[in-house]
Amino acid sequence: MPDTPILLREQQYHQIKAVLARLRMDSSAKVVFLVDKDGQEIASQGEVGSLDTTSLASLAAGNVAATGGMAQLIGEKEFPTLSHEGERESIHICVIGRLLLMVVFDERSSLGLVKLRSRQVSNQIATMFAAIAEASNEDLDSPFAGITDEDIDSLFS
Repeated sequence: MPDTPILLREQQYHQIKAVLARLRMDSSAKVVFLVDKDGQEIASQGEVGSLDTTSLASLAAGNVAATGGMAQLIGEKEFPTLSHEGERESIHICVIGRLLLMVVFDERSSLGLVKLRSRQVSNQIATMFAAIAEASNEDLDSPFAGITDEDIDSLFS
């Protein structure tokens, strides 16, 4: 996926939220996030509560960038998955192109289950965003695309 802006329609947003909700239920996770590699939250589903989602999204993106640097040092392109296990809660992150799928889970689930379900959903999300990116590119072909700076200047002079 190129790094062009993504134009996300309301219907597409709700489809993404539905996929995240299903992943949350299937993996017994507390919360599931979809974040871009710049640290911007796209969607979330679950027990967000008092969680600072903005900071979490930014830190996850920074984590992926840092481990990407480590991967390159040892000859890898990137690490497609990252997992952090805590005493009570854990985080699993899947890199999907320019997106990060982040699953926060506790003792109600297991890392193996989260990895399995995340891998299944990753392909679906990649397909969805490929279609969204293509639709966004088509939207760029608007009637205003052919207007030049000279045309605008002539209107106001």
